Amino acid sequence: MSLGAGFSGGPSRKGDKGLNYSLVQTLKMAWADDELRARLRFLLLVFGLYVLGVHVPVPIPGISTQALEKLLEGNQFFNLMNTVGGGAFKRISIMALGLGPYIIASIIIQVMSLGNPKWKEEMKEGGEYARKQQNKRTRILTLALCAFQGFGLLQLMGPSVTGALQLQHRVGLVLFWTAGAMFLLWLGEQASEKGIGNGVSILIFTGIIISFPGLAMQVGTAVRDGVVQWWQVLLVLIMFYATTWGIVFFTVAQRRIPIQHMRRNFGTQSMGGGTSYLPISVNMAGVIPIIFAITLIYMPAQFQAAFPPDSQAHAILQSISGFFSPDFTRWQGWIGALFYAGMIFMFTYLWTAMQYNVEDIADNLKRGGSYIQGIRPGKKTKDFLDSVISRVTFIGAVFLALAAMTQFVMPLIAPISSLGLIGGTSLLILVSVALETMRQIEANLITKQYEG
Repeated sequence: MSLGAGFSGGPSRKGDKGLNYSLVQTLKMAWADDELRARLRFLLLVFGLYVLGVHVPVPIPGISTQALEKLLEGNQFFNLMNTVGGGAFKRISIMALGLGPYIIASIIIQVMSLGNPKWKEEMKEGGEYARKQQNKRTRILTLALCAFQGFGLLQLMGPSVTGALQLQHRVGLVLFWTAGAMFLLWLGEQASEKGIGNGVSILIFTGIIISFPGLAMQVGTAVRDGVVQWWQVLLVLIMFYATTWGIVFFTVAQRRIPIQHMRRNFGTQSMGGGTSYLPISVNMAGVIPIIFAITLIYMPAQFQAAFPPDSQAHAILQSISGFFSPDFTRWQGWIGALFYAGMIFMFTYLWTAMQYNVEDIADNLKRGGSYIQGIRPGKKTKDFLDSVISRVTFIGAVFLALAAMTQFVMPLIAPISSLGLIGGTSLLILVSVALETMRQIEANLITKQYEG
C-alpha cells in the first residue's frame, strides 16, 4: 500500500469526465448503490474502532496526565503528534504512537526503492511479489521505529510526566504502543481493501477530525475567560477559510502539456492521431516534503532527551533545537522558520525528481510515436519537460512552505498553542485525503454508469 498515493496532488477537475454533482448529491448516489453503501459502512466501522482505541489507556500506573497536559501547551512536536493521532497521546492511549512510525518507514522505503537500482528494477518488473516484498520491508522498519520512538517519547516526557517508571513498565508501555500502531496499520489495510480510498490516509484524516471538538472547547473556554477576544477568533476563521481555499486550488491545479499522437495507417483504415494532455500537478509531492521537514527540525529535541539534563551534550542540543524550531516570537525561531522552509523546498524538488523521470517520459513518447507540439522528440523534449517541471515544482514548493507556516502564524493571532494545528500540515492532509476519497467515489459511480 503506497502512502504517497494518498497524500499526493491529484488531477484537476477542469476538463475531467466527472459527474459534475455536488458533494451531497455524490454521497447520496453512493449510498443508494448497494456495493458502495457496504464499503461506506465498513469505513464507518473502522472509524468507530479507531475512536474506541483512542480512548483506551495503557494499564500502567505512575503517569501524570496533568503534567502531560501542561507539557503539551508549549511543545509543538507533541501537539502535532497529539492532533494527528486524535488526542491518543494526551490520554496515553494504546494508539498513542498512531501511524507516525509507519509514515516515516513508508517514506524511507519508497526513497530507498527509488535510489536502489536493484529494488527499483524489482518494483518495475516484479509485480505483486515485489509489492509484497516492499510491504514486508516497511513493516519491519515500522516495528523498529515504534520501539525507537516509544522509548524516545518516554525520555522526552521526562520524570515530571512518567514519574519513577521502572524498566519493565517502560518496556510494557512501548509494547502496548507498538501493538496499537500495528493494529492501526492493519485497520488501514482493511479499509483500503474493503472500503474506499487509501486506508492509512483516511485513518490519519479521522485522527485530525476527532481532535477538532477538543480544540473548539479550548477556544470556547479561552473566549469565556477573556484570554481570547471574539475578533481574534473571527480572524482565525477567515485565515482558516483562506488557507483551505488555497490548498484546494493548488492541490487540483495542473500544467497540462499538449501531446500530439501520430496517425497510423493499417490497410485502408487510419488509426491514432489526435491530441491528449500530459498533466503536471502543481502539488505533485503532496504533504510528504512537510513530513520529512518536520522529522528533521524536531530531531535535535528528540536526541536531547538521550542525555542527562545537566550534561554539556544536552545543553548543546537544546541550543540547536532552539534554532531549528520555527517560532515567530523568538529571533532564533525566525532562523528555524527559514530552515524549515528551505527543507520543504529541498524535499519537494527531491521527491518530484524521483517521481518524474523526464528521460523515461521523453523516451516513451518517442517510442509511441507521440511528441509535444513545437518540440522535437528526444533530448529537446527532455530539456523542455525538465524546464516545465522545475518551474511548476518551484510554485508548488512556495505553496507548501506558506501552507506549513500558517500553523506558526495562527497562535500569534489568538494565544492558544494548539490553534495553529488546524492549519499547515493538518489542514493539507485533510483536504488532500478528502479530495482523493471523493475522486474514488466518483470513479466507482462512473464505472457503474458505464456498466449499466
